[in-house]
Amino acid sequence: MNFPKFWALGKSGDFLAWRWSDTSLEDAAASARQAATRVEAAFKASAGRRLERYLYGDRPLREPVLNSIVDDSGAMIAAITRNSYGCDVLNAARAMFVDVDLPEPRGGGLLGSLFGKKKPDSDPTLDVALGKADTWAQSHDGWNWRIYRTKGGLRLLATHALFDPTEAACGAAFDALGADPLYRKLCENQQSFRARLSPKPWRCGVPTPPARWPFQDARAEQAFEKWNGRYATASATRATCKLLSAGSGPVHASVQPIIDLHDKLTRASSDLPLA
Repeated sequence: MNFPKFWALGKSGDFLAWRWSDTSLEDAAASARQAATRVEAAFKASAGRRLERYLYGDRPLREPVLNSIVDDSGAMIAAITRNSYGCDVLNAARAMFVDVDLPEPRGGGLLGSLFGKKKPDSDPTLDVALGKADTWAQSHDGWNWRIYRTKGGLRLLATHALFDPTEAACGAAFDALGADPLYRKLCENQQSFRARLSPKPWRCGVPTPPARWPFQDARAEQAFEKWNGRYATASATRATCKLLSAGSGPVHASVQPIIDLHDKLTRASSDLPLA
């Protein structure tokens, strides 16, 4: 997993740049100053033309590690971080999560039957996505999915084995399921799979946080902590995902603690509204 310990903001003229280091804050600061200088020079050389923005997932994420899980050898197998809009995120080194975006649910269909709700209308996009997951599992011996409904789509967790985000099997599964391409790129870059644990704040009636880590000063940190208290209260009445189905095959021993942590923190077994 790729979460640098130190981040610093560099400035050159009107240009800013964040850079990172696992060595020291001073090293990150020097890199940030150099980056800001390069950006300023590139802008001047371009005669004011708009510069190409960096692509999503082309660099480490600027997220604090809030908690971590290690195996018997002391290696980190999972970490909980906080993303740019204040949500807790589970980062799993080898437990493969797949994120599939879908249109907002219209009710009914296979989802309705799974929750015992009788609704006349089907949700064909959901049924198609679930069908793809089933087809993949049926055509790959021993494959096991744990499937969740999120507010914006489906979340699948392969429970039978461990994976490397860069290996061909992951890419093939992502392609077959229609996984979000940005999510796929991020997994490869971060050397881990990701699953949001807490609701998106705007879906709970809370704005995005006023500041993000690393905080520039004590005032910014206090403003964030005040926001975080409001967010915790509002998100307590929401779930991040709902468990739809769990495969019948054996669960890999190293995946089980990931399941336990994920389902507890997302409230996946509750009937709370999704956010």
